[in-house]
Amino acid sequence: MFEPASIGSIRLRNRFLRSATHEGMADADGAPTELLEELYVRLAKGEAGALIAGYAGVLQQGRSSFPGMLMMHDDRLVPAYRRLLDTVHQAGAPVIAQLAHCGRQTRSAVTGKRTVAPSAQKDPFFTEEVPHELSDSDIREIIEAFSGAAVRARASGFDGVQLHCAHGYLLAQFLSPFSNRRTDRWGGSIENRFRIVSEIMQSIHRKVGDFPVLAKINAYDGMKGGMKVEDAVQIAMMLEQAGCAAVEVSSGVISEGLAVMRGPKTPLDPLFEANFKFASIPQLLQPVLKRVLPPFLPASPKPYRCYNVQASKEIKAAVSMPVIVVGGIHTLEDASVVLSGSRADFVSMSRPFINDPAIVRKFREGSQTMSKCTMCNYCAIMIEQESLRCWRGRLPDRS
Repeated sequence: MFEPASIGSIRLRNRFLRSATHEGMADADGAPTELLEELYVRLAKGEAGALIAGYAGVLQQGRSSFPGMLMMHDDRLVPAYRRLLDTVHQAGAPVIAQLAHCGRQTRSAVTGKRTVAPSAQKDPFFTEEVPHELSDSDIREIIEAFSGAAVRARASGFDGVQLHCAHGYLLAQFLSPFSNRRTDRWGGSIENRFRIVSEIMQSIHRKVGDFPVLAKINAYDGMKGGMKVEDAVQIAMMLEQAGCAAVEVSSGVISEGLAVMRGPKTPLDPLFEANFKFASIPQLLQPVLKRVLPPFLPASPKPYRCYNVQASKEIKAAVSMPVIVVGGIHTLEDASVVLSGSRADFVSMSRPFINDPAIVRKFREGSQTMSKCTMCNYCAIMIEQESLRCWRGRLPDRS
């Protein structure tokens, strides 16, 4: 697992990737800051095989409601990315840009634009408004926005791009029959639901040639009538036919609480501190609600470790391209089992890198065999207000 490997033209020093994680370290225009550069250099020096940058928006309407999102919608951002990547490459790691559109999983109060989706159906979590159902011309604009962002990513010096087709964001909304109720060429059959992804990939390949294009997909989304593993297997096969360089296997959507980043406890303190719904509750009521709410909140599904590995094994059996798996892989033993048993070709991690950017180097040296991450998931909630960091289950006293 510590030997060099390749994904398309991307050469990795080992088989560990830092999975894309929203850092909240971009400026108001969506350009990377010195804080982000410092983080990426630490990850590179910590021997991550490759970094997948936090998701970058391809249009203002698809910007995250979380502060500090990277953007890739404007040519004027290229010089800032070029400076970032020159530094990170010198530290020894390739960097892949993750391209995203949040679709209905954002707020118009933040973006200044109406929310959009494949179908005019409210998101179970972002319930402020019914999203606008995208027209054919709207979809064409989004396809061009993704491929235009890929052109900027290549000009910036990124080593590849990854399409974010997971976690309930726009491309995942098209892929899942739960959120895509269309009856035209963009909905219905799995081939029609995949069409937007296929056309984005075709457009990227036309514009940037053999530049590596990866995809992150949900193996399942946990929604009634939604994505299932057998759908993900078909989607992975279609991705490979479309020229995908590698597929990263994840699961879950934001509306299902901690289904994406699982853990044993629902972190109530950061919910009331940072979440846009809970933070507005009067302080006097919060202690009472913290006692009575837990049974009514979505529980994190089990298992908490290696929870996408069985799905990645099924996908790997169906495709020839490299398969990356993320989700609860926190120990050297887990990674070894995954990589040695035809379950995946690469392992990606998020929370272990938040806890310690040098975790892979420590794994290689033998000074550490498991992450010190406690799966408290404070990091996953506090990014609604603050930039990414490890909280280890405790908020500071703000009194």
